[in-house]
Amino acid sequence: MIDLLSALASRPLVCDGAMGTQLFARGLSSGETSLLWNADHPEKVREVHEAYRQAGCQLITTNTFGGTSSALDRHGLVERMAELNRAGAQIAREAAQDSAWVLGDVGPFGDFLEPLGDMTETELRAIFRAQIEALVEGGANAILVETMSDPAELEVGVNAAKECCDLPIFATYAFQKSGPTEFRTMMGTSVEEAVERAIAVGAHIVGANCGTSLSFPDYLELARQIVRAAGKTPVILQPNAGAPQVIGDQTIYCATPAEMAEIVAPLLQIGVRVIGGCCGTSPAHLTAMSRAL
Repeated sequence: MIDLLSALASRPLVCDGAMGTQLFARGLSSGETSLLWNADHPEKVREVHEAYRQAGCQLITTNTFGGTSSALDRHGLVERMAELNRAGAQIAREAAQDSAWVLGDVGPFGDFLEPLGDMTETELRAIFRAQIEALVEGGANAILVETMSDPAELEVGVNAAKECCDLPIFATYAFQKSGPTEFRTMMGTSVEEAVERAIAVGAHIVGANCGTSLSFPDYLELARQIVRAAGKTPVILQPNAGAPQVIGDQTIYCATPAEMAEIVAPLLQIGVRVIGGCCGTSPAHLTAMSRAL
């Protein structure tokens, strides 16, 4: 396969969609970490990856969100951190074959950095580095530092990736509306500051995934602001399957594959280079989005 960044310079790419909801549909229990399935049910994790690859996704994300030792400590799995992350990358690598790149997924560590929390940047960098090293050993082609709210945490994650590999680094935030056309992270960081800090620290691709109760018009406006702030740096956007609705004790994402496919052309016109899905999306959604692209 050709170099990921070279490919991205020549054409837009499709990233995959949600993993958690796909595993819940296959029997994952609420409160159980999905990473354990990398060891106990690798065939089911591989099945999800293969479904996304067959949907036309050229970027396959490892099942390692929540895979830091600090996050796994809540499940009593600290000692298995390297094993579960390495297995997650290996499963994705096998499913991707020679037709997709594997993104090693690194999510938030689950708490706050000093002074809001007890974690120092030095401690967190070691935690992120240990996870990233396992992902690289498993066969990741790039590192995805995702769903960040604190730019300082994202910076630590990107720096950790740069210290232990020379792979392309994706860096994405989760935004929420703070005004009619204004978006900020949970920590109150503006789009412009968040993007500029990600680029300054060395991220090769920047953008957003997820988002609190954002509609498709919201995602389009968010994309415009990210592209404007990113300048020449490629942008990735992974919207949820519409704004969530709470029905009974369940959160439902109701957007159809056809509805998600409709936002692909506008996103490309805005300048987004990588398009994928987040909460509530499925291989059916990504099939429609891939065809639209």
